[in-house]
Amino acid sequence: MHFEGDDTLVFIGDSITDAGRDRADPTSLGEGYVHDIARTLRERAHDGPGPRVVNTGINGHRVYDLESRWSTDVMDHRPTVVTVKIGINDTWRRYDRDLPSPVEEFEACLDRLLATTARELSAQLVVITPFLLPVGPDQERWFEDLSPRTDAVLRAAVHNGARVVRADLVLPRAAQEREPAELAPDGVHPSPLGHRLIADAWLAEVAPAASAAGR
Repeated sequence: MHFEGDDTLVFIGDSITDAGRDRADPTSLGEGYVHDIARTLRERAHDGPGPRVVNTGINGHRVYDLESRWSTDVMDHRPTVVTVKIGINDTWRRYDRDLPSPVEEFEACLDRLLATTARELSAQLVVITPFLLPVGPDQERWFEDLSPRTDAVLRAAVHNGARVVRADLVLPRAAQEREPAELAPDGVHPSPLGHRLIADAWLAEVAPAASAAGR
């Protein structure tokens, strides 16, 4: 996609999207992949400001929390691109708080959000898959919940014509060449390098540079 100055890109999700943003400042993008994407798009704009980028990620949120604020935090911005990164907390809360998020309900909720956005806006939808880089033996068992949840994310994305950024493939592939903790110190929250890898994967899928895209 080629972005103009009047494009609005909304990113919504949990702490991985939030990345320490200042919620009192609507222009704050945090220090994660959203910030990296916005910086790259500004650099590519050359003589213009680049698209407007909005970060509405909130630490700790599950898919149901997104639904409760979708109207104000997504739809009211009238975005041309909406990126959703959600799922790891729906898995994590099962193990640390015994708070389940049945995969069927999770998928139905995400599907509703994407379908509503596709129906009411002419926005490009983008979904970033959840990922986990286990740094301890206790996290290995999370995959029994996370793997089918990732499949659910992929189904919802395909059903609604969303582009997919496979963080669940990109980060584990990178972890084959370095320690997982270098990419996500606690297995969940990316390091600056982890965030950069997510940003690069988003850019490659959604906004490849003209020279690399060949078009």
